[in-house]
Amino acid sequence: MSSNGGPETAAIQVLTRAVQLDSEKKFAEALACYEQGIRLLIQAAKEVKDENKRTHFKKKIEEYLVRAEVMKEANKKVKTIGRTHRQIHIDVDSTGHSYETIFGDLIDETLSSVEVEDAYIRSIHQIYNFLKFCELLVHKGPHLRNITLRTSRDPSPAEHSTQNQRLSEIRASLLKHSVKLTVEYSDTIHDREIRFDSGWIIKIGRGLDYFKKPDSKFCLGWSDYHFRQCHQTTVDIFHQQSVG
Repeated sequence: MSSNGGPETAAIQVLTRAVQLDSEKKFAEALACYEQGIRLLIQAAKEVKDENKRTHFKKKIEEYLVRAEVMKEANKKVKTIGRTHRQIHIDVDSTGHSYETIFGDLIDETLSSVEVEDAYIRSIHQIYNFLKFCELLVHKGPHLRNITLRTSRDPSPAEHSTQNQRLSEIRASLLKHSVKLTVEYSDTIHDREIRFDSGWIIKIGRGLDYFKKPDSKFCLGWSDYHFRQCHQTTVDIFHQQSVG
């Protein structure tokens, strides 16, 4: 779009601000700017005489309408979940608490980066849990580009080497889906917290390791965590805008 005055110039200014607010995950403010900018762009399209330019405006309007809808849905989640603080109590031996159930509604087109702080992503089943979580992120987050894992080293040098190798294999696999995994080791980490750059913060008492071992490799729950029995823990979900 070229700025030659009138509604077009105003639309450019407002939509530029909308894109900036969008990148900052300020959903409500971005939505308001998208809606205002779209109205101005519609007005500009009506006034312009050049057919190619009118077609270009219509295409941009469609693109911004899609993004405005994403902002609307994201803002709705903040209002319905974040500001009321969702707390999930998982009872011992209960089922139906897969990562999809806990995190699924929070993963959408606004997500581009995830930070996982979990001291115990070391043993094979814990690393499998992390892999399962990564699979969900990639499946439901089309714009995900970065995952950062902060965890502790296995105290055994040999086991740490194996730990590092397994995480390296996950890193290589994620790269095939245009997602970069960064692993940071800390010997003093104790927190268990997951942060989405879309604003969601999830605290789980046991971190990702709240599932019990399945009875065998040939039972419900081995591959689908929905059927796995759980340890007792509490999940707290809120949005950073609700605690600002």
